[in-house]
Amino acid sequence: MNPSTAFATVVVDELIKLGVREAVLAPGSRSAPLALALAAADREGRLRLHVRIDERTAGFLAIGLIRGTGLPVPVVTTSGTAVVNLHPAVLEASHSGLPLIVLSADRPPELRGSGANQTTDQIKVFGSAVRLFHEVGTPRREVGQVAYWRSTVDRAVSAAVGARTADPGPVQLNCALAEPLVPGDEPEWPESLDGRSGPWTSVHAGAAEPTAVAAGPKTVVVAGDGASQAARLAAEAGRWPLFAEPSSRARTGPAVISAYRLLLSASSLADEIERVLVFGHPTLSRPVSKLLARADVEVVVVAPTGLWPDAGRRAAAVVTGLEVTKADSSDWLARWQHADQLARPALDKVLADGLTGPAIAAIVAEAVGADGMLVVASSNSVRDLDLAPVVPIRTVANRGLAGIDGTLSTAVGAALANAGATHALVGDLAFLHDFNGLIIGPAEPRPDLRIVVINDNGGGIFSTLEQGSDAHTTHFDRVFGTPHNANLAALCAGANIPHQLVETQDALRAALTPTVAGITVIEAPLNRTTHRDLAAALAAATQQALTQP
Repeated sequence: MNPSTAFATVVVDELIKLGVREAVLAPGSRSAPLALALAAADREGRLRLHVRIDERTAGFLAIGLIRGTGLPVPVVTTSGTAVVNLHPAVLEASHSGLPLIVLSADRPPELRGSGANQTTDQIKVFGSAVRLFHEVGTPRREVGQVAYWRSTVDRAVSAAVGARTADPGPVQLNCALAEPLVPGDEPEWPESLDGRSGPWTSVHAGAAEPTAVAAGPKTVVVAGDGASQAARLAAEAGRWPLFAEPSSRARTGPAVISAYRLLLSASSLADEIERVLVFGHPTLSRPVSKLLARADVEVVVVAPTGLWPDAGRRAAAVVTGLEVTKADSSDWLARWQHADQLARPALDKVLADGLTGPAIAAIVAEAVGADGMLVVASSNSVRDLDLAPVVPIRTVANRGLAGIDGTLSTAVGAALANAGATHALVGDLAFLHDFNGLIIGPAEPRPDLRIVVINDNGGGIFSTLEQGSDAHTTHFDRVFGTPHNANLAALCAGANIPHQLVETQDALRAALTPTVAGITVIEAPLNRTTHRDLAAALAAATQQALTQP
């Protein structure tokens, strides 16, 4: 067995022993040993391999698989620009704390700087975004290599899952592979390639004790992306209002205030807030950002990992976990619930007729149901969903850096991990940006994924921001609105993906009724010039509902 083949065989085996069950590969020549080892493991049923022709798509597919399973996922590329195409996914994994394992194939170090084909400096190419970088070195035929390879993989996976640091995130192993790159008639390896029955090194870490918190001042719980049920449990134990973003996985139970975003701007209750308990990574709402930056509010951040969010630079304390020792006995929660109950019918009335972003999001959320999985794109889609009365608890969004790139690939990965019907709610730009993610080879596992595209022909979110005001109309459409006039039906036809156009709420509900089977696309066209007026109408309706006798 040649050194490159031996190395790849050992690396894949150790990854499997560490719990890896899914792997993603983009094709290439230098990565051939790893590709063949993964394919062999797939044939043996030890893991499931997913092959994609686009490295950026491959990276976000791995992100989706991680979000769906919670397990580390390796992605393998060849050398050169292939590696750099993973950078967006690596950054999302870094900011979301996802254990993405980059196995970047490379030429032997002596070829760097020589002008050799597909050879560049891949050392720490992702900078500080990775939790660990290691240059593995060119495999050699000598005793001791197996222990080195296995222990290196163990360290990488440990860093990726945050076993010792409580700070999970991406890692990179740069694998310099020398020819021959495929098995041949080489002599036997000088030592056994087998490892121990389990991982070579088992890594453990102790958990910190939770911090006690009592009823105290008027408190609200903010649950950002990835907050988990810990936020809901704290809110219910303390009888505090819960402001939960769609991807928090905490938006359920009696403490949830569904219209919190509008109420923070319209209700005098916001002025009474004295303390905020922050879970997860809140990024969605400007009213929440303003709340967290207020000098008169005590901010306590609950961060089980090594890093914590504090964009307003106002955090008074950062704790690993909370234990609520006493509930609020006042009518604080009841007053927020009452305001929410007043606002909800007013919002529903504004959204009752015609297709709008929030109406589409609410209909899709209802169709997905409490137990379904929904992947939602950043930009307007997730904000539209944030206004829905009910949001599926298994809502997935790439909110680490809140980019729209890789959304479809993430949805495919989440759907494959879900092993059941999955929906995605995306805007037209997110759809076009990652359409390659829907190009799946005939031998690859295919998801059951229904994609709903809100097509407002460009960057609709900018219509609601400062640059969408009348003062900036001269250049708005070209540099912010960016209309594309793309024919999504024709695009889907070219990829053999069923497409359906809906133009009414009833048509959308009907299109969402059939069983999800394979990849299908539902397109809902909107006029983005109405977005700003709709936002104003929703704010006015909330204000009126709270002030009417």
